[in-house]
Parts: sequence; structure tokens; C-alpha cells
Amino acid sequence: MKDYRFIGKATTRKDALDIVTGKTKFINDLSFPNMLYAKVLRSPFPHALIKSIDTAKAMKLPGVKAVLTYKDVPDWMGGLPRHVRVLDSKVRYVGDAVALIAAETEEIGEDALRLIRVEYEPLPAVYDVEKAMQPEAPQLYDQFPGNVLPQGIRVFGPNPLQEVVIGDIDQGMAEADFIVEGTYSYENIPNPLPPESPGAIAVWEGEDNLTVWSASQGPHILKVALQKMMGSSNVRSIGSPVGGSYGSKYMSWQYVFPAAALAKATRRPVKICYGRAEQLAAFTVRLGSRIHGKVGMKMDGSVTFLEGDWFVNTGAFSEMAQGMVAVGCGEAQLMLKCANWNLKPKVVCTNRTSSGQVRGFGGQELKCALVPILTLGMEKANIDPVDFFKKNYVKPGEGYYWRDGKWWVSKGIDFTNAIEEGARVFGWQEKWQGWLKPSSVEGTKRRGVGVGVHGNADVGEDVSEAFVRLDPDGQAIIYSGLAEHGTGQRSNICKMVAEILQISLERVSVTAADSSINPFEFGPVGSRGTYAIGSAVIEAAENAKKQLFDLMAPKFKVTPEELATVDGMVYVKGKNEEKLPWIAGLGYHGTCLGRGRFQPDFTLPNFMMIFTEVEVDIETGKVDLIRVVSATDVGQIIDPPSLINQLNGCLGSAGIDSALFEETVLDTRLGRIMNPNMIDYKWRTFAELPEMEHAILETPFPSHRFHAIGVGEIAPSPGPSAVLMAVANAIGVKIYDYPLTPDKILSALGKMDTLKKGGRG
Repeated sequence: MKDYRFIGKATTRKDALDIVTGKTKFINDLSFPNMLYAKVLRSPFPHALIKSIDTAKAMKLPGVKAVLTYKDVPDWMGGLPRHVRVLDSKVRYVGDAVALIAAETEEIGEDALRLIRVEYEPLPAVYDVEKAMQPEAPQLYDQFPGNVLPQGIRVFGPNPLQEVVIGDIDQGMAEADFIVEGTYSYENIPNPLPPESPGAIAVWEGEDNLTVWSASQGPHILKVALQKMMGSSNVRSIGSPVGGSYGSKYMSWQYVFPAAALAKATRRPVKICYGRAEQLAAFTVRLGSRIHGKVGMKMDGSVTFLEGDWFVNTGAFSEMAQGMVAVGCGEAQLMLKCANWNLKPKVVCTNRTSSGQVRGFGGQELKCALVPILTLGMEKANIDPVDFFKKNYVKPGEGYYWRDGKWWVSKGIDFTNAIEEGARVFGWQEKWQGWLKPSSVEGTKRRGVGVGVHGNADVGEDVSEAFVRLDPDGQAIIYSGLAEHGTGQRSNICKMVAEILQISLERVSVTAADSSINPFEFGPVGSRGTYAIGSAVIEAAENAKKQLFDLMAPKFKVTPEELATVDGMVYVKGKNEEKLPWIAGLGYHGTCLGRGRFQPDFTLPNFMMIFTEVEVDIETGKVDLIRVVSATDVGQIIDPPSLINQLNGCLGSAGIDSALFEETVLDTRLGRIMNPNMIDYKWRTFAELPEMEHAILETPFPSHRFHAIGVGEIAPSPGPSAVLMAVANAIGVKIYDYPLTPDKILSALGKMDTLKKGGRG
């Protein structure tokens, strides 16, 4: 690889000092003169009609400035398709919004909530995805019979991917040496657990001009979405630094709507910030995923057909479920080389809190249920799973239907070397003993190993635009709507510009993520920051440098192509004894403004393989994650610490640990989430981290001048299925029920009756 001045080097993040010294202003740190605080009254019922609401006492409480019900909120609509009002006369999950309050302080707002009197007419509720589709099931929305939402998502194009139907299933059956089938699910609806709770501030100027400050991963796309959902309002969207998102805080109209409605009613700024319990019980969780599937294989590991019904439980409404289904269907094809498909998804509403965008975006949900079916075939053919994935993962020249419904051909690289390097680092050949066989046994402790794979072509999704301005004093400013969501991406695009212009990092800065000053930016989702956003920034920097050289060439009496620049000085290549500062060409009152634009490109899928080793105590059922090795190829590492942090983040944010203990516990008698706190919601602490190692290759991608690709979003996605495989191998029994809590292990081993007789409570 080329040796760069900044690229590939560990450099201090530009925002690091402000973060560690507390100077960074997150959304809850922001305050405005005359600002009010929003509170939401939430439903205690999973499904009910609101018969009456009495807000008189709440309105009389000193400090309360507005109380809104479904009768007096704006007629804005969210969801996909648009079907969710700001407030409605019907509630559809425990935690659904019933009334909104704006008060002088949060404490007054909390007091006012207790003064609202609501009369409900409870309705039957349904939580199971297949039961919800039955004719006698309670109906959440009159316009969606059978609780099945229409598929498709217009933003993905006129013919978005809604299913995978390719080839001839009957022919695939005839070609198969054997057929396996089963029903498997990934339905523990874990929470992405961003450290910072969701929040926004809304301010109106006149009737149609709304400014929103939000902890949003995609502030510019939030502006676009809000303007469509709210009608003619002119929205200015400003993204504050995000204290973690993991996909969940992107187009977050769910909490912007209440703030905007209250701000409109009071003509004052209104802030809304969820409490932790509110975040866990009334905000985004993962999709529930269940597959009835059938797979045909040959003894050499070739897959002849895949047929299945994929039932997707999106909860009370769809934020982006159809989009996640489209991407998941594309990602399945990256993992599995197969000529004959008939995979039919259905997106279904149930009476629990809604599912939304979470890191892994559909593909993780699909594969966590699909891979266990594939392992039945691997076991029957006695195929090493590493060899199976190596054989079947997409290679250059092979194609797939992506989320836009179009056929794309991979122009990327062969990930075989990354797979083999990961296996070497993990010691796979030494540890793998075969299906349902432990790698070691010591007393009651048994160890097992497993592996999973994932990839995504959304690294090149959607449009990014950027400007780069060169100032006479040798500084560069990047105009980009890129929000900082914890990964250091804003700092990394500064590295790209510094490398192109050969100026110090201190001389490069990025504008605030403000839609009123920056060009369009889709946002850092789908691992697109490195390729898509990076490409726009690179093009803008190169364009600005060309303009500078056009201005400077007459000074040296050479062509622009003969010039170079370093540290704010321009010189003729090979003759660096004579240099002129940028100001010599720009003048005291001039600048150069370079422009860059990235167009969607789905031809460069990325890749992640995760190897796991677990230890299971067959007497207690406790599972410990001992070791994790991630294997990938990123082309060119832009910033080593950023990449390592992304890979280390594979455990939480509804990632690997959703196979072990991360679970949103829903009481289906009452419809309530029972663990909306950080004690009862089980998650890993720093004291319980496993050994982690990464095998990272750098094979140049045909992406941009730095030949890099992003992998951040897919870091956790192969992990859950890898852990399931490892646990099954450790205990010698098939088990595919997430999460693998001790009771499930003991039940699989036939020991639950003994445990109960032993008197454990």
C-alpha cells in the first residue's frame, strides 16, 4: 500500500479534546431563551380507543403553557407508508403517545402528566407475527387488512426490491442431493442502546419556517423527510453531535413531531429529551424476524434452491421496515450463491413498540434466522462452515438484485484471502472438530466454535455532495452535512482533504451539520461514510486544488498540471526551491470553492466474517463468550483507531450479545416491556469483555483515490448466528432460540426437570 502523510496513520480526532473535556454540546446541553420542555403522556394499554381526555387540571397548573391531544395536533403523518399521526384517538402499544405537554420546567411537565384524566376502551391485542395475520386477529389499522403493510419504498426507486424470486425452484429441487427445512427466528427485539437518549429542539419563525436541532445521524435527510411529512413547512435541520446512534437516530420524526407541534402551539422553543426508561420502552427496537424455510444442497456445498416465507414483525408501525426488508433480501444474495430463489417477505404490525433502523438494517435480522437453516444442510453434507461461506460469498463478476430492484454485478474484490486470514488468526482448523462436537471438555465446561458472515452493498448508497473552500491563509473548509455520530467520520474526511492538499490537519475544518449552509448529504449510514461521503469530499478537494493551480500557473509560467502544493505553498514539481503561498493566486479577498458529488454505486459490497469461541457450563447453563476474531478487507485503512473501535463495537448495540442475553422482555398478558432500565435489560460491562482480535487486509478497492471501503455497520451482524453455532457445537445439541439464556441451555440438555426438583427458585 502507498505510504501517505495522514491516511492510514493514527491521528488525534479533531473533536477529541472537546469531547473529553466536556465542551462538546450534545442535544440536552443546548438551551435557548424562553425555552419550554416537552413531556409525553403514554398509554398504559397495548390497544385501546380513547373515549375522553380531561386536560383542564393540567392546563391550570402554573408553568404549563400547552396541552395537546389528538383533537388539536397538526395533521402530520409519519411511517411507511404514512400512517402514523402525531397523536391518535386509538393507541396501539403500551407507551403510545396520548397527550403532549409543554412546561417551563421538566418537573412541572411531569406533575402535569399526572393531572390528565383519560378514559380508555381496551381492545384485544396481538403480539405474534403470524397470529396477527389471521382473519380473527385484532386490526391495528383499518387501511391495512390482516395487519400486513404494503411493501416497497419509493425512495429506493420506482421498482424497489420486495422479494427474491429468481430461477426455477422445481429445477433446484431436482438438482439437490438433499433438502433441509425448518422454522427459525430472531425475535428477542434487542435495543440498540445508544448512550445518549433521543432528543430534539424545535423553533418556529412564522407559520412555515421550522428550525430543528436534533441528535440525528442524518440531519439533512431529516429535513427532507420532515418537509414531506409536514407538507409545505420549510425546515432547517441542524445536527448536534450524536452520543451514539447505531442506526436508531436517523430520520427520527417520532420525537421531532411532538416538539414541533408544541412549539407551534406556544410560539416558543420546545425541547424534548427522552428519559432512559422512555427510550427503552417507547422507542426503536430491532425487527422481529421469523422464517419458514427450505433449502436444497449438493454434497459439495452448492445451494440449488432457497424457498421461504419471511415474517417481519415491525411492532405498532413501520418506520423503515420495508426498506430494511429490501436491503436484507439483497444481503442474503451476497452471502449465498444460488440460482433459484423464492423468498417472500411480509411486514406485519403488532401491539408492541415499533421497530426501526438499527445497525445491521434488515440483513442481520434475516440472516440470524436464515443461517441456522443453512447449517442444517452444512451438517448433513459434513461441510466445514468456513469452506461453505468461502464457496458461496459473492465474488467479482457475480451479480445480485439490490434494494432498488436492479441487477448489479460486483466489481469489488475476492474476500477469500480475508476468510483464510481470519481462520488462521482464530486457529479454526485446530479448534473445529465437526458439527455438534465441542472443541474441548474440562469438567462441566465445554467449549465450542462458530462462524458467521455478512456483507452490504449500501457502502455506495445514495447521493452525497460536498464543497471544499480554500482560503488565502492556507486553510481549507469542508462544507458537508455529515453529522458526528461517534465514529470520528468528520475527522476522517479532514484527513482526506489534508492528504490531497498536503496541509496539516489543524488547517482543515468542517462546517456544522446545518442544512441551510451545506449541500445535500444522505448521512453516514450503511457504512457509506468512507466511499460515498469520502468520494464527494475527495472530488471537491481535487476540484478546489485544480482551481488554485489554474490561478497560480501564470505566476510560474507553467501549466497547472506541472504544479504541486505543500503546507499552503505552491511550487513547480521537481523545483521546490521556489514557492509561493496560496494568497499569491487567491489574493486577499478571494477563495476557491471546489464541488464534489457522489452518485449511487452498488457494485462494491463489503465483507465481515466473525469467528467465536464460547464456553458452556452444562450444569448451570451459563454461556461465556471467550474469544472473538473479526476478519475483513477494507482496501485502505483511513484511520486505524476508528476502524478498531468499530470492530470492537460488535458486541453491543443489539449485536453479538443479542445471542446471549440482550433481550427486550415483553409481557404478552399486559403488553408491557418489563425491563426498561439498565439493570433488568441485560448487557455486557467492561469487566466482562472477551478476548478480541481482528484480521484486517488492505486490498485496494476500485472506489476512490484512497481505494477504501467502509465496514462499520456490518461489524456486529455475523456475530449472533456465529454464537448460536458455537453453543450448539459445545453442548452437542441443536439450539436456535435467541438469546441463549441458562434456562434454554438446560432445557436443550434435558435438565430443566432436575433443576426444578432441586428447589432452585
